[in-house]
Amino acid sequence: MKKVKDLPEFKRPREKLKEPEDALLPLLADIMTKQQEYFVCISLNGANEVIEKRIVTVDLLNKTQVHPREVFADVITDRAAAVILAHNHPSGELKASTEDLALQRQLVESGRILDHIIVTRKGHLSFQAQGFI
Repeated sequence: MKKVKDLPEFKRPREKLKEPEDALLPLLADIMTKQQEYFVCISLNGANEVIEKRIVTVDLLNKTQVHPREVFADVITDRAAAVILAHNHPSGELKASTEDLALQRQLVESGRILDHIIVTRKGHLSFQAQGFI
């Protein structure tokens, strides 16, 4: 097995991660200096290319109301393979607030699968009952 240091620089995990981050910053530049909080959703295709960038909400000076339904509706319509979520802090505070962390948990939980069921004429199999979920 190759070691990371043996890989060409463009194939190293840290460098590959930095590349998408650098590509995203121009997409988010328009919200960096806003005086209200903007919540943005970026839909990506299977090659991690941007399909669409949408403003989900614009809210109060330092707080935004976001619901998973509004976040994921357009992502599903886009038939996206992945999504990147972003929001600004007009205060300039580069720290996740308690509300930010609660929203993150809510968004992750909303994508949680309760069960996956296989059905045939012979019966059914529940992934949850089998311990797969």
